[in-house]
Amino acid sequence: MTKAHDPTLAAIGKNVKRIRRASGKTQEGLALEAEIDRTYVSQIERGIANPSVLVLRKVAFCLGATLSEIVAGA
Repeated sequence: MTKAHDPTLAAIGKNVKRIRRASGKTQEGLALEAEIDRTYVSQIERGIANPSVLVLRKVAFCLGATLSEIVAGA
């Protein structure tokens, strides 16, 4: 995790949140499906976690999105 505001992480978080909401999933639902903690989903969406590419790939898959959509604008 990082404490400083990072525009890249903020952009990724904004994308995850937007795509998750559009898919109708809750943070908890996404977390269960992606096999990560709900608080970690929250941290990703707020741009305070620095998720690995593997985690982002899992999140993208569970949201029916591409990795490119997740990192767009980052």
